[in-house]
Amino acid sequence: MFTSQECDNCKAYELKSQLRAMNDMISAAQASVSTLELDSLLNAILRGAMSFTEMPVGRVALYDTRSGKMSLRTHAGLKSDFVVCEDWTVVPGSLTDQLLRQNEIFCIEDTDQTDLFTNHQPIHEGIRSLISIPLVTKSAIHGILYLDDFLPRSFDKSRLAMISVLASFAAMSIENAKLHQETHKMAIMDALTGIHNRRYFDEVLPQEFERAHRHGLSFSLLMIDVDNFKLFNDVYGHHLGDRILVTIGRVLRKTLRSIDFAFRYGGEEFVVILPETALKSARKVAERIRQGIIVESRKLLRNDGDKPVTVSTGIACYPRDATYSEELVAVADQLLYLAKNMGRNRILAREEEDR
Repeated sequence: MFTSQECDNCKAYELKSQLRAMNDMISAAQASVSTLELDSLLNAILRGAMSFTEMPVGRVALYDTRSGKMSLRTHAGLKSDFVVCEDWTVVPGSLTDQLLRQNEIFCIEDTDQTDLFTNHQPIHEGIRSLISIPLVTKSAIHGILYLDDFLPRSFDKSRLAMISVLASFAAMSIENAKLHQETHKMAIMDALTGIHNRRYFDEVLPQEFERAHRHGLSFSLLMIDVDNFKLFNDVYGHHLGDRILVTIGRVLRKTLRSIDFAFRYGGEEFVVILPETALKSARKVAERIRQGIIVESRKLLRNDGDKPVTVSTGIACYPRDATYSEELVAVADQLLYLAKNMGRNRILAREEEDR
């Protein structure tokens, strides 16, 4: 028999545990709404959830409804060979598929004592207990939060209920971050060509200039203009003219590296920023763009005898041609103007001007 004092002590201890759990959940929930930058948010969600559940291993994977694939976005406590596969297809009827569709927490207290869990990779990693938490809102399925331990665990129902609340916070935060990301993307993208717009160019150029200056790096800027575009529109119509601009955007995306930037500067004029690139390499990129536009524009024209679309390009390089960003743009623009006057369909850099 427990004495009255012992019962009071038990109640006090239980109340303290509940308050501690509530504070942990509040901290985790605050972490899940701490930022609108998606990757930072996912890291905060994972850290908060691992702290709240005292689980040493965790992952967050997002679900793409269009491709039907899960993509691992952040993880902690895993060996490198465990995270080799960062994308996988959700098989209809699989455990992952059921979790996403039913929006229910799934947990296993000991993987050695159940036949429900057939994923050999976590077992090979030594995972003995786990919680899989769908991240779902009313409007979308966002992904799954996985929490694992290398030891068997007993999961308290009240804690699992709190985790469900935390998951709701996390899913809503992910939805908001995705919306913010999409809104920002729309603000900096040109709707017609699918590349960046002039507004984003004005943001990126000073950043790249400062980075190059700080680290003693070269970078190049290409000013590209479609030759005789007004005449082309008069002959073929604005609809085909728009398709040409779309094609140029596609050529730029296909030609450039992931670290490069392409912008629609205005009308039929485009700008490309090539970080860590000197003149020789910049000229090669410009030539690939010029040739690509000729090849791709031919596919849009009605007759074999129609002349393909061509572009003229001015190249300016830092620190070779300018000591500040506005000067770099002015040099490239001047060289573009000279290329036009010299007959169009050509690439011009300052060394050619000086000859």
